[in-house]
Amino acid sequence: MKVNELKNELKGLSTAEMVEKEQEFKTELFNLRFQLATGQLQNTARIREVRKQIARIKTALRQEELQK
Repeated sequence: MKVNELKNELKGLSTAEMVEKEQEFKTELFNLRFQLATGQLQNTARIREVRKQIARIKTALRQEELQK
């Protein structure tokens, strides 16, 4: 998923949907780390991408919180 796609997608999501999306990325990150530890991970750059996506979601959630 490209950066701009995620940013545009976040704009249309509610807070609950963003929290759900964050949980999905955290689960994916756990699985990627598990694959890395067992030597099965092919694309190690995906870990970095997922971490950044989680950070973007957390930033968007914090911005909404501060606006209220």
